[in-house]
Amino acid sequence: METIYTLLSIGAVSLVSFAGIAAFSLRQDVMKKILFILVGLAAGTLIGDAVIHLIPESLEAIGDERTFGLALLGGVIVFFVLEKYLRWHHAHHGPEEEHTEEEAHNHPRHLAPMVLVADGIHNLVDGAVIAASFLVSPVIGIATTVAVFLHEIPQEIADYALLVHSGLSRTKALIYNFLSALTAFLGAFIVFGLHGVFESVEGLITAFTAGAFIYIAATDLIPELHKTNDPRRGALELLSFIIGILLMFLLTYLEF
Repeated sequence: METIYTLLSIGAVSLVSFAGIAAFSLRQDVMKKILFILVGLAAGTLIGDAVIHLIPESLEAIGDERTFGLALLGGVIVFFVLEKYLRWHHAHHGPEEEHTEEEAHNHPRHLAPMVLVADGIHNLVDGAVIAASFLVSPVIGIATTVAVFLHEIPQEIADYALLVHSGLSRTKALIYNFLSALTAFLGAFIVFGLHGVFESVEGLITAFTAGAFIYIAATDLIPELHKTNDPRRGALELLSFIIGILLMFLLTYLEF
């Protein structure tokens, strides 16, 4: 059953790659209003999943607080290094350092493969995380899928926009973005193929995932919520953040 749950969940998450259609069919002001609420929800679900589901489960499975702490910090450090590399790579290969005719017309075609590769790796990790979560328990699997799903919406919209900006047609950008999302299945198959190994390091992987979720929420999402000076928007961001956490809490009442 874990395999079926995982494949269905990854299939649902992969469909988020089509969120770009909605982004380009809505007015820019409407899209901004929706996006900041989604960012708040994503931040709340990632933090909530890490604190309410993943950390207690991993601590119980590991049994040693120091080992648990190192595994948690491992998730933070690895994602810090990964983001650092991607930001550095983008800065040193960005439009500002290239003076081709394509760049002059605001179509940095080198950006498309870079976005697709980075997104493909990101989705592969997401698939592995979802599969590993379902192997722990169905409730944790569902909680993690919801957290990843909400986090992926603004991420996929941004990736789609970058692909169009790089010179791809909207149709090609949509297709390539969807194909990139399918690497999540590869991540899941890797976890299932190493099921025996996973059982022996289940707690470590769960703690690592918690660290990664906390890092993403704390460094990428929450700072975005602090950029607004509008009290009404700030209140909505706080509300969406709390709803995300509450959603993760309510999932603890599910029984399988």
